[in-house]
Amino acid sequence: MSTSDQSAKKLAKLAKAYFGTGCFWGAERRFWQMEGVIETSVGYMGGTSPSPSYEQVCKGTTGHSEIVCVDFDPSKISFHRLLSEFWTMHDPTTLNRQGGDIGSQYRSVIFTTSDDQLEVAEKTRGVYQKLLSSEGIGEIVTQIEGSTGHEYWLAEEYHQKYLAKNPNGYDCHSSTGIAFPT
Repeated sequence: MSTSDQSAKKLAKLAKAYFGTGCFWGAERRFWQMEGVIETSVGYMGGTSPSPSYEQVCKGTTGHSEIVCVDFDPSKISFHRLLSEFWTMHDPTTLNRQGGDIGSQYRSVIFTTSDDQLEVAEKTRGVYQKLLSSEGIGEIVTQIEGSTGHEYWLAEEYHQKYLAKNPNGYDCHSSTGIAFPT
């Protein structure tokens, strides 16, 4: 088998998921550091305007959320494991904000790429909600839906791997302080 055939076969086995946890810089770094994550990128998803710019998304008029696209190898990392990181890395109980970042572009959202992912996302939301409720923390407001019909628009180049380029850069991530149960 040629090298290009092997590469194509490996790519066919990869899975993809989309996560919004507020500012995408810190979330992207958290995901790219996970073993089994092959590639990450940041962009915009869930809005109505085609090819939005960062400035347009920040104005709140496009309806897009800041998103991390995660390409992963399911034989090395499960979608469930990605979700446990997702739930823990931000506060999914705050509507349209994370810390000082306020606006619908900072909402908590998961866009799934399969029925199985949708089922696992909803199940883990229930597990995490039960834990948060037992700690006296409010209701999860995370939007969970399939990615079909929601185009992913790649963000500008300066946003890609931002914290690799700027290691001491802004990394706003609020958290409930409650780890997802193992």
